[in-house]
Amino acid sequence: MSTKTSDLLAAAAPRTVTVVRGIADDQLDLPTPCRDFTVRDLLNHLFEVVVNFQELAAKRPVQWADKPDHLVDGWRDRFEAETGRLIAAWSDPSALEGVSSGMGMPQTTLGGMALLDLTVHGWDLAVATDQPYQPAPEATAELHELVEQLGPTARKMGVFADPVPVPATAPLPDLARLLARTGRNPTWP
Repeated sequence: MSTKTSDLLAAAAPRTVTVVRGIADDQLDLPTPCRDFTVRDLLNHLFEVVVNFQELAAKRPVQWADKPDHLVDGWRDRFEAETGRLIAAWSDPSALEGVSSGMGMPQTTLGGMALLDLTVHGWDLAVATDQPYQPAPEATAELHELVEQLGPTARKMGVFADPVPVPATAPLPDLARLLARTGRNPTWP
């Protein structure tokens, strides 16, 4: 069984998994387009997102305060396995029903947030580690509306910065517009 959310996650995840697999250990301390996040910090955050959003799909509570270091032996393989579990979790139609008791948002929005993190943080990690990144076009098309919806609250919470202009020379114009709406410079660094 699959849902639109799981199909979009399945399109986006392999692209981010490829980037994660391409990160060398000596790149973990590099800066990223995410303010105050090194590559290591962002990888740990993305691990947390991938694992916690599996639980949110099952409508179970999650703990965001725990900040374990996921980058221990075999972390690249574990990241790929966890993204597979994330896709499977959102393939159950009941995952998209109702409102999350823990986050107070529609379950469909939570599924979109997982997709947003995989897509945007895939780009963040790629540019920080000098790797190519081509997002799933169907994901970026879907995410524009979600970023518009989440934008005001995300900016108040410091998750997004203020939108920035998209340079005419920015590669991947659809992705560049999405990134700019989250406050990222699409031509970073």
